[in-house]
Amino acid sequence: MRIAIAAIGRMKNGPERELVARYLERATGSGKPLALTGFDVTEINESRAGSAAARKAEEARALRAALPEGITVMLDERGKGLNSENFAAQLARWRDDGRPAVGFVIGGADGIDPDYVRSADLTVSFSPMVWPHQLVRIMLAEQLYRATTILSGHPYHRGD
Repeated sequence: MRIAIAAIGRMKNGPERELVARYLERATGSGKPLALTGFDVTEINESRAGSAAARKAEEARALRAALPEGITVMLDERGKGLNSENFAAQLARWRDDGRPAVGFVIGGADGIDPDYVRSADLTVSFSPMVWPHQLVRIMLAEQLYRATTILSGHPYHRGD
């Protein structure tokens, strides 16, 4: 099953981009034997539309176009909180159900178009706090790597 990330905003070269790349590279390596592939990021420029609603609608169209057919997961502070084991188990269920891909959506400064959020298969929150897209991308990349280690029985994850 292919894992894809579509994010509004571009990360500058630096430690944040390097950290995302490092976690996704690790996820790629440990995901391959688990039939989890891809782990690629598509960066989409922020909309320059005049209103927040128009920006969110324009960004939603671009995000949809950037993701493969399959499951859509929104990252939003109003989403469901999952622990790492449940996150990994959900990825495994989708894989085992024969889903071709899971696309993760990281919105821009205005958030994600509400209609797009409602159309998602799952909306996940890393916290009720709002985080900048760069940090969300780092946290998602780490959790994807962690999920592959949980599913493979690797000792990286030392939960309860």
